[in-house]
Amino acid sequence: MSPVQLDNYATGIARRILGAACETNTEAKRIVHDALAAGVDPMQRFARVAGQSEAVVFARAAEAIGLVFVEAVPEAVKLKGGGAEIDRLAKVQSVRGVLFDREVLFVAPGFQRLVALGRRVRREPDMARQVCLVPPRQLRAHLARLYAEGLTRRALTRLAARWPHASAHRELTLKVRAGFAALLLAAAILAALLPELVLGVVAPILAVLYLAPAALRLIAALLGTFNPVREAIPRLAEAELPAYSVMVPLRDEAELVPQLVNAMLALDYPRDRLDIKFIVEQASRETVEAVREHLWRGPFELVEVPDGQPLTKPKALNFALPLATGELLVIFDAEDVPEPDQLRLAAAKFAAHHELDCLQAELVIDNAPESLLTALFTAEYAAQFGLILPALAMLGLPMPLGGTSNHFRMRALIEAGGWDSYNVTEDADLGVRLARLRYRCGTLVSATYEEAPVTLGGWLTQRTRWMKGWMQTLIVHNQKPLKLLEDLGLLRFLAFEIYVGGLVFTAPVHALFVGLLAWRVGTGGGEWALRGDYWSVFFATVLVLGYASAILIALLGLKRFGRLKLGWAQILLPLYWILTSLAAIRAGVQLVTNPFVWEKTRHARTKLERRRFAARTDGALPREIEAT
Repeated sequence: MSPVQLDNYATGIARRILGAACETNTEAKRIVHDALAAGVDPMQRFARVAGQSEAVVFARAAEAIGLVFVEAVPEAVKLKGGGAEIDRLAKVQSVRGVLFDREVLFVAPGFQRLVALGRRVRREPDMARQVCLVPPRQLRAHLARLYAEGLTRRALTRLAARWPHASAHRELTLKVRAGFAALLLAAAILAALLPELVLGVVAPILAVLYLAPAALRLIAALLGTFNPVREAIPRLAEAELPAYSVMVPLRDEAELVPQLVNAMLALDYPRDRLDIKFIVEQASRETVEAVREHLWRGPFELVEVPDGQPLTKPKALNFALPLATGELLVIFDAEDVPEPDQLRLAAAKFAAHHELDCLQAELVIDNAPESLLTALFTAEYAAQFGLILPALAMLGLPMPLGGTSNHFRMRALIEAGGWDSYNVTEDADLGVRLARLRYRCGTLVSATYEEAPVTLGGWLTQRTRWMKGWMQTLIVHNQKPLKLLEDLGLLRFLAFEIYVGGLVFTAPVHALFVGLLAWRVGTGGGEWALRGDYWSVFFATVLVLGYASAILIALLGLKRFGRLKLGWAQILLPLYWILTSLAAIRAGVQLVTNPFVWEKTRHARTKLERRRFAARTDGALPREIEAT
């Protein structure tokens, strides 16, 4: 609809919807024109301009054209006619159903269709008894309930349908899992108990597994030194900003909802281009109700995921994916507080770099000084997101994504098959899959503030899940190694095997080797090196180099984020690695016994104040109002 087609009738509808926010026909036409020029439906722009909820805008629209308005499609409505295609539910604007033996069309029209509908009602007044207006978000909520079974089935099979051999559910049979666990156990026992007999075999393998990742860390540190603090990319004008879907999965996290809502309200992005979905497991009733209390505050939508196994984050994301309306999409976790301009920065970088299909923002811990554990965790994150991932992106190597603040082009995400509902580190798996499809991942210099686990038990369950997921990823992608080599190319293939394989194989045996080395050195007295204990000399050298590289990049990462004062905690890194070994051993056991169980990290346990930003208001940028 061009401004020329905005006759008095259409203009009158626009003014009645806008209410006191618009005083003249000329102003109404300008608002409609500006919305269309920006690729935004005027109905969405009306809500923004009038400062009203979507429900109020559609209630006014219904009154303007003489139709009945309903706040939501009644659950008693039975679908009439053919069903919609699951992957196109976000595009559906109407549902025809039967209510109390009467056929009714529930419609959530755009402005052009609304005007056409109003003209028809004027010609055929009886239509007013057959058509009801409903807000788009409520229509999608009804579709989610109506097609819950199909959405669940699609969530579980989307990846397998796209890539038959890429799903953990298909590839991780009991035989495969048990065989992998036996391989880990045999390697540890063989290397630990018979070192002299197998030194010629074990030494080169250990050198690769320990020193190759160490070399990668050093390369990352060097590249990170030259990585710009923030790339100079022109910001997009408001009319150029694409629609952005924000997906936030939650389970049993009602206490975090107020903080999360405020973080989403602080995002500096036009609200008529935001599609923010809180994806909550139906069994989490307290969380569902906590979200409902805030739906009126912004462009928010509640998606309830039906009960059923597996209870994983990727399954919930896959369930909601067909309902997402954005051209770009980002994932945030319940405890996340992203910098307000993150979406604008990501949109600008995607526009400037057409070769990029995924961006990983920086995850920064904001309760770092709470304990030794959080200080070590903070340094680990600083190295990973400040140096290692940017280096992998710069070198074009497979990039295991973080579990949150992943920004995607929607088309690339769908082409990759979405997430693996059965992989408990769906982020790392998806990063490898994108690399296999030759999609490029980059990094975004914009922080998302997170809460580190404050208890050893919380840290252990989280790290167990991560290690198990990395094991799943390594196994699944190596089921057909020649195809993996073909997809990635030799350099990226080797990088994946060294980076992921090094972590998976060295972590479970690290504590065992350290203990054995300490015993051999302790029982050998001060002359152990001179008495020809070459095994001890070799492994001590490997350990020192591994520790040194990890400490160096941790310090450089902390320096990059202005937290070098936490560097002293790195003297405890050997103990931290032993804890990681315990988590890896626990993960190996779970891989056999409970491969798809999702041990959820409990948040909101910190005693420190979390970082917060003021909610955005029209014409004013968000500002930080409190920080630790």
